[in-house]
Amino acid sequence: MRAAQRYDQVVITGLAHLDAPNVVGSTELEDRLGDTLARLRITPGLLEKLSGIVERRVWDEGTRPSEVAARAGEEALARSGVDREAIGALINTSVSRDHLEPSTASIVHGRMELPPEAVNFDLGNACLGFLNGMNLVATMIERGEIDHGLVVAGETSLFAMESTIARLAGPEATRHMFHEQFATLTVGSGAVAMVLSRADGPGGHRFLGGLGRASTTGNADLCVGQADEMRTDTRGLLMAGMELAGRTWKEAVDSFSWDAAGYDVYCLHQVSKVHTRAVAEQLQLAEERFPSLYPRFGNIGPAGVPTVLSKAVEDGTVSDGSRVMLMGVGSGINAAAAEVVW
Repeated sequence: MRAAQRYDQVVITGLAHLDAPNVVGSTELEDRLGDTLARLRITPGLLEKLSGIVERRVWDEGTRPSEVAARAGEEALARSGVDREAIGALINTSVSRDHLEPSTASIVHGRMELPPEAVNFDLGNACLGFLNGMNLVATMIERGEIDHGLVVAGETSLFAMESTIARLAGPEATRHMFHEQFATLTVGSGAVAMVLSRADGPGGHRFLGGLGRASTTGNADLCVGQADEMRTDTRGLLMAGMELAGRTWKEAVDSFSWDAAGYDVYCLHQVSKVHTRAVAEQLQLAEERFPSLYPRFGNIGPAGVPTVLSKAVEDGTVSDGSRVMLMGVGSGINAAAAEVVW
């Protein structure tokens, strides 16, 4: 089978997320764009109404992705009980980066004082990066290359949000610009980390893997992000994403004999209210089994799926024995689904 990963020897031993401290409400953003909205005859309240996002969070100005990724990594490592000297790989999967080079992973590696033997690098695949990082570390464990690996993501959205507000507040802003850059106003900040280990040790939660599929032809420009903005064909991305999600889910269910409706929790990469409902409907799954992240945290990119899982564990939605599906669609576009037994 192509582009599929199934693991017999991999468990999650540590998981931790960090919430950014500063809350920014959708109403606050619209108030700052009041003159533009009035000039373009855009009804106030549209941001929350269309996205379902009441607020999002941002770090203090100047906070670097490596800083919060390392903090989350330390917490996940402490919860895992794994000695830092035993970590064989560190993969940073965030869209946000400290620099073009060196890699943000190398900075996290240094901040955490991980051993020199631990290979470290950045892995980028839009909002699926963390899932891809999990798969890569799990494959290294399964092959016997390492016993423990760490996957991290630290997302910072303040600069992009402020740059977009400044651009849309200007006299040259048009309705087309507002709708094209609408998605940038839904993005939030956060950090998350996960330790994956060989299953022959005490404790841990089974990571069984899954599969990913791509639909890149003609779709790569549907969502294009830069440091200071994100331009999105919202309708086009939703339609293409749902088509790929449905096809990927059916293939995974058929290939692995998954009981499609039999999972206790579906941890979805969440963009908005419309997107979350569309996924549930497309896959014919109960929406109440999708813990909601977007209303209070917005879209936090590749940190989203593991943060949904971490929060679900924290509040008891996921407990011992829970069957969990990790799912997402990312710009490009790609889709993935993977199975965890907690």
